Amino acid sequence: MKFDYANPYLSTRIPIFARNVVSTSHPLASQAGLRILQQGGNAVDAAVATAAVMTLVEPVSNGLGSDAFCILWDGKELHGLNASGPAPKAWTPEYFKAKYGADAANPPMRGIDSVTVPGAVRGWVALSERFGKLPFADLLAPAIDIAERGYLVPPVVQGKWAAATPVLGSQPGFAQTFLPWGRAPEVGEMFRFTAAARALKTIARTKGEAYYNGEIAEALAKFSAEQGGALTVADLAAYQPEWVKPISRDYRGHTLHEIPPNGQGIAALIALGILEKFDIASLPVDSVQSQHLQIEAMKLAFADVYRYVSERKTMEVTTEQMLDDAYLASRARLIDVKKAQDFKAGNPVKGGTIYLTAADESGMMVSFIQSNYMGFGSGCVEPEFGISLQNRGHGFSLKAESPNVVAPGKRPFHTIIPAFLTKDGQPVMSFGVMGGNMQPQGHMQTLVRMLDYRQNPQAACDAPRWRFNAGLEINVEAAMNPATVQGLRDLGHHLEVINDSYQDFGAGQFIWRAGEPSVEGYVAASDPRRDGVAAGY
Repeated sequence: MKFDYANPYLSTRIPIFARNVVSTSHPLASQAGLRILQQGGNAVDAAVATAAVMTLVEPVSNGLGSDAFCILWDGKELHGLNASGPAPKAWTPEYFKAKYGADAANPPMRGIDSVTVPGAVRGWVALSERFGKLPFADLLAPAIDIAERGYLVPPVVQGKWAAATPVLGSQPGFAQTFLPWGRAPEVGEMFRFTAAARALKTIARTKGEAYYNGEIAEALAKFSAEQGGALTVADLAAYQPEWVKPISRDYRGHTLHEIPPNGQGIAALIALGILEKFDIASLPVDSVQSQHLQIEAMKLAFADVYRYVSERKTMEVTTEQMLDDAYLASRARLIDVKKAQDFKAGNPVKGGTIYLTAADESGMMVSFIQSNYMGFGSGCVEPEFGISLQNRGHGFSLKAESPNVVAPGKRPFHTIIPAFLTKDGQPVMSFGVMGGNMQPQGHMQTLVRMLDYRQNPQAACDAPRWRFNAGLEINVEAAMNPATVQGLRDLGHHLEVINDSYQDFGAGQFIWRAGEPSVEGYVAASDPRRDGVAAGY
């Protein structure tokens, strides 16, 4: 791909060109990945080391109690890993209705009854054992060092840390762990995480077994019981991540790959399958017409995703049916180029997150995402080991008719999705955009910019974004052209211009293969909406 490297957007960033690259939302994490690569590790080793560091330096978005997903190119083929955990065995709709009332629609948003089995740590181990080169313990050394020595809190993370404090300060273990001064840290203030260092050393020594079947598991089960939760050692011990085949769809001569449900990656595939029916490249890149078509395609995708997607084995339709070309063509015909619409689900049967990516000169490329879900997840932190627990259980429904109804051992609907792009069966780009339901929207918007408009990865990353919420409601970044904003309003979109980009518009990391990795290397980009950096050598 011959990109236009002139960046039309306000940014101080340029793409990074190197043969070994790590791109994350925190510089210390990127440096940890490079440290591992320089020690003889590969891209998988770097990704695991980086993921461990991210639990410390961006605790708003992830922690040792996170879930994770990964898509990787091993040099010959693609592999997918679903390291999201299931519901505890005690969870049923009746369990929640007895505790929270017969009218409860979902498990609670925060607290111990929002916590499913955390999958990330066993995901790290699975990646290391199958594809890594270095001993697993070596991969956690940078994180242990940072946890013990501490780090200075950067601006973007600090802002979200402070905002969460009034909401989560009363959750068990939160203040003890994250408010050691009785408040959130200031920008540039030192934060040490000694409890997490203890956990990381134990995880390193036991290859994660202590987390699921040892002293950490026992500490988590005890903590859960003390808070009235249902998570047990048996729930943790039974958990194993799942190797999966990514699902895919072609777009403009390339193939986008996503993790199959229980994740929402299929939304990006649906939206691009709809957009494919329009000549987007013939429209000016930031025009009202181009943005309108993308928004409407995304709305149609979410209408089906929210109606049908759950853990794959419980879905009433197949992913193949949802991605059927004739079906997507019928959905595309619903778009009115002159009017915004509130779409409903079709009938396909007829027809707080961190993202990181690493690549090495052997050609291995890793797309990895890890999340506590909402900022600081459940807010619950097991204090002995500093395990900040996700709140993925809130993604379940308590309605019997829902495909995502809670059940023992069932995985909830997940928002976190890594992505990968190939062309003619060969790797092109490892990428992702973190941030709730913004993720498939970010995948689509950035790919359209790169594949239809040939914008380089950093420009596509820097460009102003929109975010569909529900109905006709759209958020747009303040940097979007006012004429475009007004034009979208004239078409009937209900727009709110938002200055805070942390969660609302996602944050991407991109590594594009420039040619033979050992010769030409890669082109990498990191989102200016976070504190991170793409780094390489």
